Amino acid sequence: MISYLVRLAICAVAVFFAPRYLDQIQVKDFQTAFIVALVLSLLNGFVRPILSFISFPINLLTLGLFSFVINVVIVYLAAHFVNGFKVNGFVQPLLFSFGISLASWVASWFQD
Repeated sequence: MISYLVRLAICAVAVFFAPRYLDQIQVKDFQTAFIVALVLSLLNGFVRPILSFISFPINLLTLGLFSFVINVVIVYLAAHFVNGFKVNGFVQPLLFSFGISLASWVASWFQD
């Protein structure tokens, strides 16, 4: 449980600093960033498998490139559910999802 909270906190820091580099992403404050990290975690756990299953034929035809679209959809869903988190465009949310994935990956290095 503690390792999940550490990973969540590191992802929240990444969410909080993302608007400095991505101008189409807006995060109100750190509390909003933490809520966004939590919502992204829940969406990746529950909604992503459903979307991946439904879009399997398209993903197969595009050799896995459609998974990038699923990443952007997950970020847009998080923006829909969390007040104070706004997203525009396609490339910026895609880069945002890469940044969050990278932060989560780096956080996993320091855990058991």
